[in-house]
Amino acid sequence: MHYRIFDCWRFLAALLIMAYHFVYSAPYGAQAGADFLHRLLPLLDMFFMISGYLITTRYAEKLTSFSSYGTFLRRRVARLYPLHVLITLFFAAVAVFAMLIGAPHYGWRHDLEALPAHLLVLHALGTTDGLALNYVSWSISAEFFSYALFPVVVLSLRRWGLRGLLLVLAVWIGALELASWWGVFPSGHWTTADSMGAYRAFADFMIGGFLAEVVRRRLVRLNSHWPGVVLIVAAVAAMLLRLSYPLVFSLLAAALTTTALAETEAPDSTAFLEPLMPLARVSFGIYIWHPVMEFFFLTVLWDRIVGPMNLVGFYVYWTLPMIASIAAALLSARYLEPPLARLVAGPSRRGRQPEAVSVAPA
Repeated sequence: MHYRIFDCWRFLAALLIMAYHFVYSAPYGAQAGADFLHRLLPLLDMFFMISGYLITTRYAEKLTSFSSYGTFLRRRVARLYPLHVLITLFFAAVAVFAMLIGAPHYGWRHDLEALPAHLLVLHALGTTDGLALNYVSWSISAEFFSYALFPVVVLSLRRWGLRGLLLVLAVWIGALELASWWGVFPSGHWTTADSMGAYRAFADFMIGGFLAEVVRRRLVRLNSHWPGVVLIVAAVAAMLLRLSYPLVFSLLAAALTTTALAETEAPDSTAFLEPLMPLARVSFGIYIWHPVMEFFFLTVLWDRIVGPMNLVGFYVYWTLPMIASIAAALLSARYLEPPLARLVAGPSRRGRQPEAVSVAPA
């Protein structure tokens, strides 16, 4: 089962996150644009919810031993880690260059001090003082943290069912609320954490696992996509209106559930979206590559050449790094990530290719 609508949502979310980061380079309207797009921050939580849903759907029944757990982790590492390391080393090289030329406004010391935590993908657990290097890669660290704790989801469902997982989720969120009250998170609250975002991500991941079990049990029969459309629109509207996070999370969870119920009931109902899948399935690549394009097209070219010369308006020019990010993601998924994944995953068993080589990320 492949969820085309989920892929489209992740693609749109990746574009909006990219636009949010790029707008900071705008010579006018930057603050207003950033403030507006910042309201859509819970879309990151949707990423982790979908990840938890898909991982639970595909792997929960396969995790039966330490060996199967090791295989699962190896495939996930093969899927995400090589590209993360490659881009991290690129920004480390930029930091070294900034150090050598004595760049006064580049935080090269902070970046290089954070390099070990980034290579160990521990930088979303509070091991670094803020974001550094490839700043969006905190989500990769958060994903690995969720993968490592995935047995919590599996064992809770097997031993205690939905109620058990719901109880574990409630305890986890309660602990995050206490930590927020004690001032543990630099952002102020766990729902907006990034440098300590792993703990936030696992809450979302468990929500996704809970929803996967709800859909698997078919507790509700649904064959129409309209409830999911209405709920996702309501969730985005709640974000834009800055309504409470519990309401936004509830609307997102309800949208994911109703959409999954409808698509599993009638998989062919979304066949019309198939032409978009080559783009939609590289949302992870867009997300992870766009800071590189931001560096080349905005930090270097725009700030130093194009902007000062007034060659073109910013909101025309910023389409270039967007297109470049999408192109990089497509090329990476086709030519770069598969051989790197095979290198990390090792020889496949019984002649099968490792799941991690797929260009459709979980």
